[in-house]
Amino acid sequence: MDISLVVGLMIPFVGTTLGAAMVFFMKNRINKKLEKLLLGFAAGVMIAASVWSLLMPSIDMAAEQEKIAWMPAAAGFLLGMAFLLLLDSIIPHLHIESRETEGIKAKVKKTTMMVFAVTLHNIPEGMAVGVTFAGALLGDSQITMAGAMTLALGIAIQNFPEGAIISMPLKSEGMSKGKAFVYGTLSGFVEPIAAVLTIFLAKMIVPLLPYFLAFAAGAMIYVVVEELIPESQVGEHSNISTVGVAAGFVIMMILDVALG
Repeated sequence: MDISLVVGLMIPFVGTTLGAAMVFFMKNRINKKLEKLLLGFAAGVMIAASVWSLLMPSIDMAAEQEKIAWMPAAAGFLLGMAFLLLLDSIIPHLHIESRETEGIKAKVKKTTMMVFAVTLHNIPEGMAVGVTFAGALLGDSQITMAGAMTLALGIAIQNFPEGAIISMPLKSEGMSKGKAFVYGTLSGFVEPIAAVLTIFLAKMIVPLLPYFLAFAAGAMIYVVVEELIPESQVGEHSNISTVGVAAGFVIMMILDVALG
């Protein structure tokens, strides 16, 4: 496997790990206003990445393949949403600010279910990185290696706050700093795994690459609409999260257009 590919696939995981490491430097639970800002920022990054790095290349690629340009993007997007809805309904998990568990009822520790919630978020991010690298490796004109690296960097940037947002509450629940760091780090390990699996699938079925791109976009938007935005808007100071969305969206858009 090419070294640049390995580095690219690991960049988002490094972002999660660095974020989880904040548990060693912050004394108490993460500030509520900062948490809202970071959640909004992550949502903005994911929305921009879904549009510029996934949906637009999907449409352009379909047009090059002389298909109905919007068909793979629309179908893949809806399938991605449905896939995450299915996972959300099956995997037992607990969101940080919630007291009610979601998914199939199971006798699992609260801290474990909190990790499951973040892990569920990371699956579509790994898929998004994997499918863009697959497009670059296959030599598609709509996706470059620089573009794939840019997406990986953007995901890593928004993974940093996610890592902190999971490790800090785990410490507040009574877990040691070291264990909270490990759990926060492990929540991001699913990303390179999902990325590698997506690369293999995409390379096996090249004509379906536009669908894979849109599928990843749909899965990411599901996370934004179902989890990140609602969590960031709960309670006071919701306007802070809105500022975060704007900042994340613009930064990811600039990265994609300037470097991709």
